[in-house]
Amino acid sequence: MSASSAARRLTAVALVTGSVVAAAALPASAVQNRAPDRQQVVISDVQYNAPGPDTRSNRSLNGEWVDITNRSRQSVDLKGWTLRNSKGDRYTFRHLRLNGHSTVKVHTGSGRDTRHDVYQDRRGHIWDNRSDRATLSDRRGSVVDTESWGRGRDHDRGDDRGHDRDRDRDRGHDRDRDRDRDRGHGRGRGHDRGDERGHDRGRDRDRGDERGNDRGNDRGNHQR
Repeated sequence: MSASSAARRLTAVALVTGSVVAAAALPASAVQNRAPDRQQVVISDVQYNAPGPDTRSNRSLNGEWVDITNRSRQSVDLKGWTLRNSKGDRYTFRHLRLNGHSTVKVHTGSGRDTRHDVYQDRRGHIWDNRSDRATLSDRRGSVVDTESWGRGRDHDRGDDRGHDRDRDRDRGHDRDRDRDRDRGHGRGRGHDRGDERGHDRGRDRDRGDERGNDRGNDRGNHQR
């Protein structure tokens, strides 16, 4: 073995050994950061109908809320995230880091923000008791989660499909009635043609009888 070949092999072994040592020396946090992000932030609960009459008092307003839950183990910075209703009224989260496996309650009225309760500072109820949709979006505007209740758009589409089916059914009945009417007219026309043919045959028979009578008269005259 030449000296140059031995040197190249020693260099290769040193590089591999150094890579293994460097990987082993990486902290556990660096390895975890390479793992795919599995954060799951969802709308876990909605109290859209505040207990008691809607008096618009601060107590009544704060009885209306939406729970946002972080189901992952990592904390999530909610700064710039938004929560809005179906009309487009929105609340923007301020400085709030939601810890893993934690929930923050978004109240409609006024109050002092904490890690577990934040307030929209509104003077009127924002969520419709009959039908509405809560939409949670991240700071880029991408929808993270939604929660609907009451008569939603899917029900309306179902009603539209029902009306369409009724209209199609009515059109089918109209077509059936038209066919029956045409068949009835066709049968009537057939009877009329049959009657006309019968009259024509009767007239031909009468003409034949007249010709027979004429021949009989001619023979009688010749014999005389």
